[in-house]
Amino acid sequence: MTVKECYEVMKGDYDDVLSRLRTDERIKKFLLRVLDDMSFTQLCNALENRDMEEAFRAAHTLKGVCKNMSLTNLAYSSSNLTEALRGRSDYGEDIDALFKKVKKDYALTMACIQML
Repeated sequence: MTVKECYEVMKGDYDDVLSRLRTDERIKKFLLRVLDDMSFTQLCNALENRDMEEAFRAAHTLKGVCKNMSLTNLAYSSSNLTEALRGRSDYGEDIDALFKKVKKDYALTMACIQML
């Protein structure tokens, strides 16, 4: 799978990331680092423990990583979750649906990156 094909499958913005990083080799280098990012794991743990402040921080970090790498689909879903968590102290039903979408987008994104 090429880097461009990877971005197409995971619904990212290849042209945007290419305009900043300039080569597929550099894009691939940084995409592989995304695999080691712990923000999704931290998000899962925080939500399981109903720690809304930590969940917000983890979702915000995940959103930032995705935006930096033009992982558009996951950036969008993690952004929606981030905003729902902003200033929250309680876990509501809306969080379940938003987190489900993040999990789905995250799984697709990680699977695509692993195919590089």
